[in-house]
Amino acid sequence: MTRIAAVHGALAPHRHSQHDITEMVARTCLPEGADRRVLDRLHGSARVTTRHTVLPLDRYAALDDFGAVNDAFVAAALPLGAEAVTGALDAARISPRDVDFLMFTSVTGIAAPSVDARLVGLLGLRPDVRRVPVFGLGCVAGAAGIARLHDYLLGRPDDIAVLLSVELCSLTFQRDDPSPANLVATALFGDGAAAVVACGARRRAADGDAHAGPAVVDTRSHLYPDTEQAMGWDITGSGFRIVLDASVPDLVRKNLGADVETFLADHGLTRRDITVWVCHPGGPKVLEAIEEVLDLPDGALDVTWRSLAAVGNMSSSSVLHVLRDTLAERRPPPGSAGLLLAMGPGFCSELVLLRW
Repeated sequence: MTRIAAVHGALAPHRHSQHDITEMVARTCLPEGADRRVLDRLHGSARVTTRHTVLPLDRYAALDDFGAVNDAFVAAALPLGAEAVTGALDAARISPRDVDFLMFTSVTGIAAPSVDARLVGLLGLRPDVRRVPVFGLGCVAGAAGIARLHDYLLGRPDDIAVLLSVELCSLTFQRDDPSPANLVATALFGDGAAAVVACGARRRAADGDAHAGPAVVDTRSHLYPDTEQAMGWDITGSGFRIVLDASVPDLVRKNLGADVETFLADHGLTRRDITVWVCHPGGPKVLEAIEEVLDLPDGALDVTWRSLAAVGNMSSSSVLHVLRDTLAERRPPPGSAGLLLAMGPGFCSELVLLRW
């Protein structure tokens, strides 16, 4: 089985209280003299205490077109991505020259050559490293990225694969847009990156105990019909304008329980057999829906709730930060089963069954 060798998270350089971000949003997103009660209510109920941004807060008002926003993304994604990959490789005690496959994902900026291509020389990766840049998966991409690394390593069990996620969500906040969707986004999302190093079965066996993370047993993807308008982007002259429908928690309640039960049953498991839940922090209403539909025990998502409070929702990077924190704080006994899960645009879900 594929073995997760290491996970490393990186945060954007500027850390702010939720209050300070709320004040910035009031200045840049609301018309002058507008009633800000909806903004204050949404930001106050997000259960976010602090977040990181790639720019100082006073720089966001000047980002007045997509070109300026995307230039800021490319400039910041390279050092933050390099920090994440270097940290993960160091933790796994693996040389950059030994990496065979690099997958890069983001939904908050674009580049050609892609960010992964620009990092190859900077990180000392081999020129023949296989690369796959992915755009559009959104929050689900952290889980889907691990699943696609697993797919690759099943066919190349001697290889080492790296997933890199860089999400600079603050750059997508829309100036002069008081819509509820934009205000919800500004209440939840933050900036960060994360990298995962995974090893194929034969590579793991050869390296022994150097890679002590969980094994990936299996994965499951599910795309829900007629939900394309629930979550995503409208691409505009000012950048990525969020599409975020209020129905998302109900979609979770309608679909996730049966998907999880069927997936686990295929491996002779039930929800009660899962020792560790590694869940993307989509926001309070989504997490409450997950806890409800899966009938999770008290404290099952504590690591996820703490991540939401400390750094907000960093799109695809967030579930990888939760996985890193789980490995550090809540590592279960050997043989325990875990489930990593996330949801995103489509509307879709991705499930990853883990075994410690």
